[in-house]
Amino acid sequence: MFSLSMTVQPQVTVPLSHLINVLHSLKSSVGSSSSSTCNSRKHKEHASDSQHCTEPVWNLRELGLSDLGTQQLDELVNGVLPRLSRLEAPLPLGIQAAWRTSHLSSHSFFYNKHGFSCSPTPMAAQVLSRQQLSPLESVFRELQPWPVLVQSRGFKTLRTKTRRLQSIYERPLETEGFTPSFMKGFLSRDKGIEVESLDSLTKNNNVPDGQQESFKRGFAEGFLKAQALTQRTQDSLRRTRLILLVLLLVGLYGISKTPFLSGLDSAVDPVQMKNVTFEHVKGVEEAKNELQDVVEFLKNPQKFTALGGKLPKGVLLVGPPGTGKTLLARAVAGEADVPFYYASGSEFDEMFVGVGASRIRNLFREGKANAPCVIFIDELDSVGGKRIESPMHPYSRQTINQLLAEMDGFKPNEGVIIIGATNFPEALDNALVRPGRFDMQVTVPKPDVKGRTEILNWYLKKIKVDPAIEANIIARGTVGFSGADLENLVNQAALKAAVDGKDMVSMKELEFAKDKILMGPERRSAEIDQKNKRITAFHESGHAIVAYYTKDAMPINKATIMPRGPSLGHVSMLPENDRWSETRSQLLAQMDVSMGGRVAEEIIFGQENITTGASSDFDSATKIAKMMVTRFGMSEKLGVMTYTDVTRQSPETQAAVEQEVRLLLKESYERAKALLKSHAKEHKNLADALLMYETLDAKDIQLVLEGKALDAR
Repeated sequence: MFSLSMTVQPQVTVPLSHLINVLHSLKSSVGSSSSSTCNSRKHKEHASDSQHCTEPVWNLRELGLSDLGTQQLDELVNGVLPRLSRLEAPLPLGIQAAWRTSHLSSHSFFYNKHGFSCSPTPMAAQVLSRQQLSPLESVFRELQPWPVLVQSRGFKTLRTKTRRLQSIYERPLETEGFTPSFMKGFLSRDKGIEVESLDSLTKNNNVPDGQQESFKRGFAEGFLKAQALTQRTQDSLRRTRLILLVLLLVGLYGISKTPFLSGLDSAVDPVQMKNVTFEHVKGVEEAKNELQDVVEFLKNPQKFTALGGKLPKGVLLVGPPGTGKTLLARAVAGEADVPFYYASGSEFDEMFVGVGASRIRNLFREGKANAPCVIFIDELDSVGGKRIESPMHPYSRQTINQLLAEMDGFKPNEGVIIIGATNFPEALDNALVRPGRFDMQVTVPKPDVKGRTEILNWYLKKIKVDPAIEANIIARGTVGFSGADLENLVNQAALKAAVDGKDMVSMKELEFAKDKILMGPERRSAEIDQKNKRITAFHESGHAIVAYYTKDAMPINKATIMPRGPSLGHVSMLPENDRWSETRSQLLAQMDVSMGGRVAEEIIFGQENITTGASSDFDSATKIAKMMVTRFGMSEKLGVMTYTDVTRQSPETQAAVEQEVRLLLKESYERAKALLKSHAKEHKNLADALLMYETLDAKDIQLVLEGKALDAR
């Protein structure tokens, strides 16, 4: 429904449709020519047109116009409906008296209903027309309605929608004319606010003369505070922008340094190894002898090339961790006095494609520019692993392919020696370890007792030690230790001496560090009752008695009932030399020593009071017996035949193997039992000494077993 609100004096708002009908009735009742107007229209209009004269008259009270006087009502009626008479609206030429129907619909519903357009501009041709202007049309022509409030509802087609949108944006601005006061305020809301002076502000607000100065002072203070707050806000925004700019620049700088943008832009700097020679490498004499040829080639290559020989491309160092492979490579460069380039295999493994290959090219380019030199790649298996087809990593082979091409490609590497180190040679690609790339493979094993003694003496020179220290004793008790383990042992001993407030490191600190590495730290906080202490003392003394009186058993180094790690006590043995192989009697002696602890508990405390402390002893004894039967061919019944996997053998064979293992263990148990019964006195004395002193070394054990008194401690 189309409606428009208009305002008159006094301000009374009436809907337009109601107002049209009421004003029409008022016009017919107030003006003297109302009846003649209706009579003159009867012979010009159809019967349907006469309904305007028969409409019910509205009451002024119902419309809210009861306050209007007669003169004001006449002016309102004459101003709003000035053309309701027949003489003011002549009939246009060519227009018939009756409605005429067209088969073409008009452009809007409003035109179809009322017979004219709501637009201020008249249409060129009207489809529906009447002989005389209707009151609604007269009001529209007089009021010049505001275009924004016109509801234009047409047929919804794409063309009419586009035309309607264009008409909204292209419609001219409102001209001077009738505009409601509330619309004027709405339209002029964004035109800006007029700035009043301070004097006019005080006058408009009726500020007394005595308070005008205070008003101006307060206004000035508020203005200054607002200005200061604005300045602080601007300074804060300026600082924030500066911080964001700095962070942005730092982020851009970091991104520019990433391999994705710059590849490998950092130069590889060589290291001069003048202070590292073969004298610093101990315990690996065979490896040093093999690498000596490489040093001679780097020093004097003409000596070999004169005979037609070629410089070896690479040397592969293979050995367990901590055996000194990196130290050997540095010693080669130091002996030859050539630049040393170090790189780890993990440095070539990046998430970006092609970065590893780029770093390989850069490394070898720098090496060729500074030839002769040594390029050392540690943990070679991480970059030189076997190539496989993997859909998850389709570009994982680029790095190793580049390494293979650099080592033995079209361009020779004159004067560049590549030394690789790994403790997992089985994982290396076959193309990498072939002759022509890594021509030499040098094994770097763990040091023997002589090598361990040399390594211990080398590291003991760097700390303050007691001159009475015997490094060979520590070396005998550290079977399987690498050079790194021995360095850690010496360092732990020095820390222990510093904690105890001593001026130098003695054998006591070295033994403490060795036991700590082998069996864990002491558990002095563990509260063990006297009964368990006594059981542990007899258990450990049983091991010591069997070891002391059994032929081919290892010499005793120490016995203790001090808890360490998971054990409540232990007896350590020291071989006189490294054992490369063991005889049958030595294996049986180890089994007898393992059985000594359980046998001692059974003899002293009875069968009902044996404990679970011998579980690890039985594990080691069973392992030795099974190896003797299945691997070493030391069983008369099964003969010299190996059984790598007993579970795959026939049931008869499995039963025979089990029977032989049981027999060996039973015989070992009986031998240990007979020996302890024959030395019951020595067994008791050693257990009492352990309960008193907790720890006894080899000399103390010998004195106790010989019946001599121990020195006061």
